[in-house]
Amino acid sequence: MAFLELTNITKRFVKFAAVEDFNLKVEKGEFVSFLGPSGCGKTTTLRMIAGFETATEGNIYIDGKDVVNRPPNQRNIGMVFQSYALFPNMTVADNIGFGLKVAKKSSEEIKARVDEMLNLIHMSDFRARYPYQMSGGQQQRVALARALAIQPQVLLLDEPLSALDAKIRVELRNEIRSIQRKLGITTVYVTHDQEEALSLSDRVVVMNSGHTEQIGTPFEIYNFPQTPFVASFVGTLNIIYVDVVDPANGILKLEEQEIATNKPVRKAKDDKVRIALRPEMVKLTTDDPAANELKVVVDSIVFLGAIVRMRVKVGTTKFSMDLFNNPDLQLPKEGSQISVFFSRDACMVLQD
Repeated sequence: MAFLELTNITKRFVKFAAVEDFNLKVEKGEFVSFLGPSGCGKTTTLRMIAGFETATEGNIYIDGKDVVNRPPNQRNIGMVFQSYALFPNMTVADNIGFGLKVAKKSSEEIKARVDEMLNLIHMSDFRARYPYQMSGGQQQRVALARALAIQPQVLLLDEPLSALDAKIRVELRNEIRSIQRKLGITTVYVTHDQEEALSLSDRVVVMNSGHTEQIGTPFEIYNFPQTPFVASFVGTLNIIYVDVVDPANGILKLEEQEIATNKPVRKAKDDKVRIALRPEMVKLTTDDPAANELKVVVDSIVFLGAIVRMRVKVGTTKFSMDLFNNPDLQLPKEGSQISVFFSRDACMVLQD
């Protein structure tokens, strides 16, 4: 049995099911993220693990013990909230030591553990400060230290970085991952930010409308989406409508130009299907003799810092391609006709 296991978890409210038949196995020390749009059930699932919501059906096992009917204070779980939830009338040291005090640990043990946590988050000089005297990033570090101070079996984080600015968010997410690896604590992280999920996680659970769409490593989720929702939600994606020419051999047609995928297509000849094509997979040149070639017209060119995004069109169909920016990059002019290339593997047919 996995260290954290959710079996057929369902949460129903009066008129709808927020989560339905959710299954997940998390190994000890693994970092798993729940990724999805608002209202998909990810926070509800996290709150059921914590015990703040009662599951309508199903079981939750932590280290082999079913905790689904236990109150939150009997699950040995640490939780970090989006809003920090620090006690405003307590110092940093008192906030971190609060759970230990509730557990009736000795003052010597509390002080030693608080010192350890302050050192872990690099805030030893902040022990006497109050929350209002710190930045949002510093407050979130304290909230993390407080959750870890009780030595939980599982750490839960509910969109802990969404209230922070971009630079602090990147710094703190790297720190969270570093601390998690150092402690080897089993962690479940909720986010709607795909960059966070892909950069932090050992595995990602993509959720939609209370269901699991796909579970896999960041590499698998991004490169091999199993459903149209995952393909469109994770990363930037071109969705292009094409006609089926030879379904058995994966031959398709876009505005009279043939392209090929590496798998058979489960449609009849002359049917229309959607293909998914990542912008970074489209190139100006190729060494692959089997690559697809399309003659396109350059519609627009936009500089995005490290990336140059070109918008090209074939007839009335437009799609994007991303190129790495560098001083030697030779770009075609807008309105010119060029050839672009992409591999058969890059052409993903989205089955209904």
